[in-house]
Amino acid sequence: MPDTAPNSWEARAESSSFYGFTDLPSIKARGTVVLTHGEGPYVIDTEGRRYLDSNSGLWNMVAGFDHAGLAAAAKAQYDRFPGYHAFFGRMSDQTVMLSEKLIEVSPYDRGRVFYTNSGSEANDTLVKMLWFLARAEDQPQRRKILTRKNAYHGVTAVSASMTGKPYNELFGLPLPDFIHLTCPHYWREGQPGETEAQFTARMAAELEEVIAREGAETIAGFFAEPVMGAGGVIPPSAGYFQAIQPILKKHGIPLISDEVICGFGRTGAVWGCETYDFVPDAIISSKALTAGYFPMGAVILGPELADRLHAASEAVEEFPHGFTASGHPVGCAIALKAIDVILNEGLLDNVRRLTPRFEEGMTRLAENPNIGEFRGKGLMGALEAVADKPTRTPFPSNLSVSERIANTCTDHGLICRPLGQSIVLCPPFILTEPQMDEMFEKLEAALTEVFAGLKAGA
Repeated sequence: MPDTAPNSWEARAESSSFYGFTDLPSIKARGTVVLTHGEGPYVIDTEGRRYLDSNSGLWNMVAGFDHAGLAAAAKAQYDRFPGYHAFFGRMSDQTVMLSEKLIEVSPYDRGRVFYTNSGSEANDTLVKMLWFLARAEDQPQRRKILTRKNAYHGVTAVSASMTGKPYNELFGLPLPDFIHLTCPHYWREGQPGETEAQFTARMAAELEEVIAREGAETIAGFFAEPVMGAGGVIPPSAGYFQAIQPILKKHGIPLISDEVICGFGRTGAVWGCETYDFVPDAIISSKALTAGYFPMGAVILGPELADRLHAASEAVEEFPHGFTASGHPVGCAIALKAIDVILNEGLLDNVRRLTPRFEEGMTRLAENPNIGEFRGKGLMGALEAVADKPTRTPFPSNLSVSERIANTCTDHGLICRPLGQSIVLCPPFILTEPQMDEMFEKLEAALTEVFAGLKAGA
C-alpha cells in the first residue's frame, strides 16, 4: 500500500499532479513511484529502492541516467550560450552543426532540418509543411494524411489524429481527413490460411484501394513507423515497405518515416528505414536524438521535399511556423554529443552485440502458455499475453493483465511498460549481459506470479 501520510512523497504527488497515460486504479492502490536519481540503467526512488529501467525512461534514455559526457556537454553549453531561438535569420552555431550532422548520418546526400521540442511537434510540423506545400503548388485539396491503426505519432491535435488508438475518440479525434489503414501485424491481423507474403500483398492492395477511393490528388502524405513502438513493438510483415513505397511513388504521395523511437540505433541500425531497406521522403527524429537529456525533435527533409518547401517559402518570403525553443543551443550541443556517443562510443555496437541474447531471452519467455507471441527488432521487444495460446484469445480487458505484470515487475525491482495486452522491453543501449539476465529473471518471476494468480482466480 502507498504511504498516505500527508507529507509523504506519494501523497504530495497525488495532491498536486495531474497524470497522463497512467493507470489511475494502480495509483490509488499503490501510489506514485517518486524517483530521485539514476545510476547507469537503474533509477532510485525516495525510499532508496533501485529499479532496472527496461523502458529506458520512455524509450529515450539510451545512454543511461548518469552519462558524464552528456552532462558535461550540457553544462559547457549553458556556460557558453544558454539559450536562443532559430527565427529571423539567427540561430546558434550548435544548431548549424547539428543540422549538418543530421544530414550526414541520414540516408540523404543533402537536405534541410527543422527543429521542434518533441516528436509530437515534429510530426505536427511535417503535416503543416505538406499542407503548406500543397497550397503553394496550387493543390489545396491535397489534405488527407494516411497512417495505420495502432500507430502512434504523438499527442497534439494533429499528431493524435494520426495516432490510430481508440483512446483518441475521448477527445473527439481524429480530425477530418486522417485515414487509418490496417495495422501490418501479421500474427494478429492475418487471415486463416494466409501466408505472410499474401498478407503483405493484401496490405498493398488495401493501400491501392484507399488511394483510388479517396483520390490520389487529395492525399498529402503517408506516415509510418518502421516498427510500431507504442502500438506494442509491431514490426511490419516481410516486404511491407517494398510493397507500399512503389504505390506511393506512383501516385506522388510522400512517405514519411517516423523514427522517434526507431532512430539512432534501437533497431540495430542508425535508422529503422535502414533496417527495413527503404529511403523515405522525410524522417521524424526525437527521443534518442538527445539520449533523453533534452526535449528535442527534428524534421529531416530529403532533397526533393527540401527543395519544394524552400521554393514555396521563398514565394511568400517565409515559412510561418516555429517554436521558441526550436534549435535550442543547449539541446543541439547535447544532441551532437549523443550522436557521437551512440555511433562512436560503442552504444550502437552494444545493441548489435546484445540483440541475439535479447531475442533468445524473449523467445524463452514466449514459451509460457500464456504468452502468445514474442515480436521485436534490435533491442526492442514485446510479449503478448493471451488467455488461450492456440486461438490467440486475449484476456478480458477488465483483468488489466499487462498492468498487473508491470506492477509486479516493479515490486521485483524492474520497470517495464504495459501496452494493451503486451509487456514491452526497450532497455538502455548501455546494458550489460548480467543486467540483461537480471531483467529476464525479474520479468519471468513476475509472469509466473501473475499467471498463477489468474489461474487461482485472484
